[in-house]
Amino acid sequence: MESYMNGAKFDCLLFDMDDTLYPLSLGINLACRHNIIDYMLNKLKIEESLVPKMCLDLYREYGTTMAGLKLLGYDFDCDEFHACVHGALPYEKLKPNPVLRNLLLSLPQRKIIFTNSDEAHAVTVLKKMGLEGCFDGIICFETLNQPSHDSTSGKRILCKPSLESMEAVVEIAKLDPKKTVFFDDSPRNIASGKAAGFHTVIVGSSALLPGADVALESIHNIREALPELWEAAGDHVEAAVDLRSAVVAETTVLA
Repeated sequence: MESYMNGAKFDCLLFDMDDTLYPLSLGINLACRHNIIDYMLNKLKIEESLVPKMCLDLYREYGTTMAGLKLLGYDFDCDEFHACVHGALPYEKLKPNPVLRNLLLSLPQRKIIFTNSDEAHAVTVLKKMGLEGCFDGIICFETLNQPSHDSTSGKRILCKPSLESMEAVVEIAKLDPKKTVFFDDSPRNIASGKAAGFHTVIVGSSALLPGADVALESIHNIREALPELWEAAGDHVEAAVDLRSAVVAETTVLA
């Protein structure tokens, strides 16, 4: 774990969720990939021999496999995709985490989830982990993309790690990037976050990676690495933005 020493004051903490608030070793990421492969085989009828490599290649190229499939012209409903991919995940592996809950609640800054997943998945994960009420909002698929009821193929999906998604978050949540700390387990997301001006924390690694200001083996190590977050109490804490209502009432495509 690297210690962050620049003494800057921050007023917002931006957290990735999957494999950041809980460890990769739980296997939820792997289960999600298997469900995506099943969707590609059974719903999109893609040749079985092509699917595993295609699934991974699209994820690497476009940020999510779904984003790549849309750009390739596959016509499917995004809500149905999310329901199939997340509906059968082993959520029972997620357990209440009172240590993390107390840690998050002790932080005085605004705290926002920033995930590529849909809102239903985000809400389920936070509920299973006992983290309801720890965050001021969720920025997710629905926040960054228009409603998917038209099922239009070929439409670009806005998601991490694109710089555009980072810039959209800044606009939606009214952030000052210089006063925002971004936590994520993905090196490429961290690199984009750094390009957007965030202070960046790679989670799940004991070594600094390109673009990361801090490395945390576990999200539980925040206090040791960033003690100044607690020193900022009362100085730079701003009113929370109701991002949940924005998801329902004012979804805007910024791509």
